[in-house]
Amino acid sequence: MIEPAHTRLSVRRQCELLGLNRSTWYYEPAPESAANLALMRQIDEQYLRTPFYGSRRMAVWLRRAGQEVNRKRVQRLMRTMGLEAIYPKPRTTVTAICHKYPYLLRNLEITRPDHVWSADITYVPLRSGYLYLTAILDWYSRYVLAWRLSNSLDSDFCVEALEEALARGRPEIFNTDQGVQFTSGAFTGRLQAAAVSISMDGRGRALDNVFVERLWRSVKYEEVYLKDYVTGADCRAGLAAYLKFYCEERPHQSLAYRTPAEVYRDRPRGGGLTAASVAGGDHVEAAGVGAAPLRDLSLRSRSLRGAAPTPASKGSP
Repeated sequence: MIEPAHTRLSVRRQCELLGLNRSTWYYEPAPESAANLALMRQIDEQYLRTPFYGSRRMAVWLRRAGQEVNRKRVQRLMRTMGLEAIYPKPRTTVTAICHKYPYLLRNLEITRPDHVWSADITYVPLRSGYLYLTAILDWYSRYVLAWRLSNSLDSDFCVEALEEALARGRPEIFNTDQGVQFTSGAFTGRLQAAAVSISMDGRGRALDNVFVERLWRSVKYEEVYLKDYVTGADCRAGLAAYLKFYCEERPHQSLAYRTPAEVYRDRPRGGGLTAASVAGGDHVEAAGVGAAPLRDLSLRSRSLRGAAPTPASKGSP
């Protein structure tokens, strides 16, 4: 938006025309310290094991593990990572939300590919920062149709992944949590334009989207935690290779030892999957997933410093 090399307008004048304070142009977000990045990785690993831990219990666990932290610090880091404990919440007030969508998967028998798709976001640690990963997968086959990386929790990278997935097909139902990325007008409007029924989990109920949660567990324990990504480009390359393997080569016990790609491309031979079932779980990626672009691939130093994300009402890692 600002062009420093403009021949006729100075940076000061361009900021005036845009109604911006000139200091916003020169502002460099403060990076997270190495100690905080190490803590965030510990929190992420523990959250996968105990998603019901809030900032209080997480702080206690970290202190028992030898870290000198207080609850306030843990609370900030979990908020930065988009993590929220799973627990029942009192409905003392009803939030005024313009658009509310029911949870459509309760007791639904999912019998074919493209019957139900789901999406979610998770945190991916780097050596000097972190990124956010979103993926869209088919519930019946565990086939990931699209994925994107971003350095912030805005909705753009989720919409980009959705556009790619819809270019390959169209589900009858699309299920997400109530994060602001998925309740945004751009995301829900695109689904409505494609005549897709929108389903949303109850807030703080990560198990309503259980197959995507299991995808994150597989991705992190079989790829992310085994690597030490230095840059965003390293992260993209590693995830692309793993997800391609996961989809095309890795047999899944819950799919009768077939790959998600085989199941997605074949029509079902009978039987079905209920949304309430908890089949032993692995998750996947699609043909061409290795080509999924990294949003803001230039990944200037700002991208790896973990600029403070937009607050999000996320209930999952």
